[in-house]
Amino acid sequence: MRVVCDTNVLVSGILFGGNPRELLRLCSSGTLTNFTSPELLREIEQVLLRPKFGLNEEQVYGIIRLFRDTFSLVMPEIRICIITADPDDNRVLETASSARAEAIISGDAHLLELKEWNGIVIVTPADFLKNFFVG
Repeated sequence: MRVVCDTNVLVSGILFGGNPRELLRLCSSGTLTNFTSPELLREIEQVLLRPKFGLNEEQVYGIIRLFRDTFSLVMPEIRICIITADPDDNRVLETASSARAEAIISGDAHLLELKEWNGIVIVTPADFLKNFFVG
């Protein structure tokens, strides 16, 4: 299944575990194909470099390299302006559109309130694992 995991899911999976960690495991095993873009990778890097997470640059760049090696990279060619309250969330939609993803997995309220966009379901990690993932 083709998915786009939002930054908050990936960061939670790396740092905290739970359902987001299970999604990372499914992506790294090839059970799910997670797509990302250069803009989403930059956002993940910026978030992981925040002092509150206590990671050094070497650790963060190692995580980014792992994501580059594990995830499929797309280069969105369209700009989307659906979410006005937080325009950065549109980068997730652009990535999903370019990847022809079947689902966006996110904990972000702006994305989740859409429920579905352009034929792509938008769900939390728990809802995805419970209702959409068969494995």
